[in-house]
Amino acid sequence: MKTYQPTLLLTGGSGGIGKATAELFASHGWKVYELSRHGNSYGSVVHIHCDVTQPKQVQHAVDEVLQLTDHIDVVISNAGMGISGPVEFTPVEDAKRQFDVNFFGALYLVQAVLPILRKQQRGRIIFTSSVAAVLSVPYQSMYSASKAALNAMALALANEVRLFNIDVACLLPGDVATGFTSARIKGTVGNDVYPHAEQAVAAMEKDEQNGMSAKKMATALWRIAISRFPAPLNVGGWQYKIFCFLDHILPKRLVNRIEGMMYS
Repeated sequence: MKTYQPTLLLTGGSGGIGKATAELFASHGWKVYELSRHGNSYGSVVHIHCDVTQPKQVQHAVDEVLQLTDHIDVVISNAGMGISGPVEFTPVEDAKRQFDVNFFGALYLVQAVLPILRKQQRGRIIFTSSVAAVLSVPYQSMYSASKAALNAMALALANEVRLFNIDVACLLPGDVATGFTSARIKGTVGNDVYPHAEQAVAAMEKDEQNGMSAKKMATALWRIAISRFPAPLNVGGWQYKIFCFLDHILPKRLVNRIEGMMYS
């Protein structure tokens, strides 16, 4: 009798948190299907080329996965990118690109996999969000907004698909040391008007590079994936859990002011 092998479908698995996650699940005996623009197959990780901003590519990639397996146990929407700069001077095209990757890429993936999970009458969808979804970061407003929108969609989706025995959860990492920092699109227009912008972004990037490891966040995703009753929103890193707790109990005006002082 053939032994059942659980499967993971993961976007953005060619580097950072995504790659660490693919490797961790594979080490536990899972078959991993990794969807990204850049990547390679290795071991039990199968790379499938996919640009998550293109819905037809996402659907084609999911169809390709179904040619290789008859089930999907966990789906992790991890693909993401970041831009920075003052709201006033953020090009609309950059803002749309931010949402295309972080929000609509996740939406396209959900719409492609849900018919499969509904047919199975089981499954779990996990989104890699951010603490910035709760504590919006100055000069990283579009990134914060895209992750807040992701959280909102996930919470609504959880209630919609519960009757199909499908769970939905988000991981909200704090600062993590990955290549995400160097890949950020940094807007410089308006820095003369907003004198704290360049300093704030530099401080934020320093925090990221001194932040948690990608492996630690991969472990957090693993725990969400295997938990019997996963929480809908899971903050990664104990210090960030404290920050988010304080956001719940203190006046929002005070919390927002304190965060603004951190980046001024």
